[in-house]
Amino acid sequence: MRAMRPLLLSLIVAGLAACSDSGQQQAGQSAPPPPPVTVAKPVVKEVVERDEFTGRFAAVDMVEVRSRVSGYLERVDFEDGATVKAGDVLFVIDRRQYKALLDQAQATLVSAQARLNFAESDLERAESLRRTGNISDQLLDQRRQNYLTAKAELDRAQAALREASLNYEFSEVRAPISGRISRRFVSVGNLVNANDTLLTTIVSLDPIYFYFDVDERSFLAYNRVFNLGANSGAEPVSVLISLTDETKPAREGKLDFVDNRLDEASGTMRLRAIVPNKDLFITPGLFGRVLVPGSPPYQGVLVPDEAIATDQERRLVWVVGEDNKVTARLVRPGPRIDGYRLIRDGLKGDETIVINGLQRVRPGATVTPQMTTLPPTAD
Repeated sequence: MRAMRPLLLSLIVAGLAACSDSGQQQAGQSAPPPPPVTVAKPVVKEVVERDEFTGRFAAVDMVEVRSRVSGYLERVDFEDGATVKAGDVLFVIDRRQYKALLDQAQATLVSAQARLNFAESDLERAESLRRTGNISDQLLDQRRQNYLTAKAELDRAQAALREASLNYEFSEVRAPISGRISRRFVSVGNLVNANDTLLTTIVSLDPIYFYFDVDERSFLAYNRVFNLGANSGAEPVSVLISLTDETKPAREGKLDFVDNRLDEASGTMRLRAIVPNKDLFITPGLFGRVLVPGSPPYQGVLVPDEAIATDQERRLVWVVGEDNKVTARLVRPGPRIDGYRLIRDGLKGDETIVINGLQRVRPGATVTPQMTTLPPTAD
């Protein structure tokens, strides 16, 4: 038994040595190569930071159409919801009584003109007789009075004719502005009271206003950059506007109004942009989103959102060095611009950063970079 112990001990040592050599060979054979990652240079270009607000469209002009004369409605000359032009006939009030009054005023004017002509001739004869002494002063004064009275009656008849002519004209209710008309609120045959009965409404469509409210801090920032409302001769600030069903702003407007005081209840300032609406697609009352420039143009550094990693409350990107080793770089991201994320601080723009394969990156590790070029605008 004692003779077998050295033999067993030598076999155990040989077996352990063989296992150790096999493990080292397997470890050497299974060492993985550096992980491949996609890298690129950040996009560096002129950018303008923009803030987004929600607002509502409103008509530049809105008119409540009412009649200036009373009478029974005789005719409606438009289709509900149609587009009308200024001066188009919309409603017709029964014109017969106003035509009769107009004819009466014209006849009264003719009569007054005849009386004035007679009184003028009578006064001229009296003045001629007065020079020869064949008429008394009292009779001359009487004929002069008749002449002045006839002249005043002519003036009154002319005023009555103008009034009758206006009333006859007002019996046709015309569109005061161009725009889209609402439905008729009164049917044919109903009595229309002057300046009281609402017949319909008209709103203008092109251009159209866009009202929105900004918080006090944003307003102060805009006022420092663009001097809003203080310099009326300055170039209007351009804004981008999109409807609620649009992912990208498709319309451009100009800021043309800043309210004169901050709203005490909400702590906001109301601004207004005027927007072209050539296709008449925008309807007053619609909601929209506006992008307001919050900075002057400057060279910005842009990276894809997927290139930004999160470490608790910190944001960082992985920078690849010349030796293909990666290091973490803390950054301060800003808003999205052209599909990328603006980097306010942390990158200069000449670095090579990892944009795909962040899960395979470890601090100080070596990677296999696969270079690509980012387009100026992301899809």
